[in-house]
Amino acid sequence: MPESYTIHAIGVVRKKGDCVRLEIESRYRDALLGLDDFSHIWVYYWFHRNDTSEKRQVLRVHPRKDENLPLTGVFATHSPLRPNLIAMTRCRILTVVGTTITIDDIDALDGSPVIDIKCYIPPKQPVKDLRIPGWV
Repeated sequence: MPESYTIHAIGVVRKKGDCVRLEIESRYRDALLGLDDFSHIWVYYWFHRNDTSEKRQVLRVHPRKDENLPLTGVFATHSPLRPNLIAMTRCRILTVVGTTITIDDIDALDGSPVIDIKCYIPPKQPVKDLRIPGWV
């Protein structure tokens, strides 16, 4: 297995006031065909402001930055501090015009690189035996 992989941004998150857009590079225009038939998408982006070797070494955090909660491994949290800075958020599509997707909101920062988009298709079956910690 290779030790590293290369990920290329396909666009960028733009936030100005209440307007939130994903500006996708024009070379990916054809990849957006049919996306406006969906109400929601998964947006994968890069936590670019946390991309330092020190922050990539953080393996335990207090969930939700609440020091009253126990230290927890980053893989068991949604912390932006992680070995690989990939984030994922489900977003509601408002419009798709050209290579701009206007969405309702995203927890990314303005300027965050978008690395992938997937249409949201709900699961056919509910998750059985779902278990989550009490702090969630």
